[in-house]
Amino acid sequence: MNEASVFIIAFGQATTAMGLYRDGHPARMRAVDVAYQRLQTLLSRDATPQFSFVEREVIYAGRSLRELRDWSPAERLNKAGIQRLELSAEVSREAFEQFLDEIATRLANAGSAEAPQTRQSGVRYGVLGLRGEHQTMPLGAALPTATIRYSLAEEAAATQWIHGEVVDGSAIPLLEAEATVRSLSSVMHAEQQLVMPLLSLREYDEYTTTHSLNVSVLAMALAESLGLAAREVRAFGVAGLLHDIGKVCIPHDVLNKPGKLTPEERTIIQRHPVEGARLILKSGQQLDIAAAVAYEHHIMIDGCGYPEFHFRRDCHPASHVVHLCDVYDALRTRRPYRDAWEHERVMAYLRENAGTEFDPALVRVFDGMMQSWRREVIQHEELATAG
Repeated sequence: MNEASVFIIAFGQATTAMGLYRDGHPARMRAVDVAYQRLQTLLSRDATPQFSFVEREVIYAGRSLRELRDWSPAERLNKAGIQRLELSAEVSREAFEQFLDEIATRLANAGSAEAPQTRQSGVRYGVLGLRGEHQTMPLGAALPTATIRYSLAEEAAATQWIHGEVVDGSAIPLLEAEATVRSLSSVMHAEQQLVMPLLSLREYDEYTTTHSLNVSVLAMALAESLGLAAREVRAFGVAGLLHDIGKVCIPHDVLNKPGKLTPEERTIIQRHPVEGARLILKSGQQLDIAAAVAYEHHIMIDGCGYPEFHFRRDCHPASHVVHLCDVYDALRTRRPYRDAWEHERVMAYLRENAGTEFDPALVRVFDGMMQSWRREVIQHEELATAG
């Protein structure tokens, strides 16, 4: 078990002890000492460890801690408004104990405004917020420690790592993909109203990561607007995240070519849906929807597109959703061969091609969703670089 998991387990045990035993009780002191020692061990390897608690998942360094999958304290922390935790070497033993006491009080009061409102050096925690015009949502009565600004950096790093694992020949890490999607979903719902956090492209090399995250967010937002259940929404999100996974098989110079593609290069590009479906099915995971979407996301509502079907059939509904979101984000993104389109120009394109390329009903819902949320779409300029 790695140092991060060992610390989180000790952290959970210490917060429990804080709630059970009075100040100065030996059991309470032992639990705090053990957790602090585990923290020092972790800090010797990572100067600024950051954790996210998403449902029953613990995410560290952009990846879910596998040994803590379905860790029930994560759900309690999340409900108490403690979705994010950052630590540094500045935290003293005394400050750490005070922090644990605050956490225990918050858990006991389910995040009420009666929780302590002090700031401990070297410790920050709070809900998932968004960097940009929006401020972090206050915990209770504007808890000062809730100062973390969320930037999608962890999700970007996790997505890059997933792509790297596939390039290296490993199976698609389903747990990390699902954890990334759940984290994106939490960010979307971090405030009192839904928001759509989207990444802006800085470098062409980042396109695959940026685009995958944006399509995942858009697909989940559209699925919610269609009234789908939470599990289906997340399945659409995973499909959106993995829809272009086949592009890891495409040579870099072809994928990011600034000029017009040759017929041979276009043929290589058009192989990525088949390659993506093959990679997903090869992973042996329960990813039937993601595999269908990877294969079908370039098929239009009228049957045109690629790969060409030998026999006409309907695509999976998730494929139509991801196709629309894929086109929207692709056109809104600056590419080597063209500038980004403005939002209204993209929406006009979607409306004009409803009934041929896109499902008209989906276009109407997407259009209404974007009109309602236009002010709640936040573009991030940052993108983490995977180590």
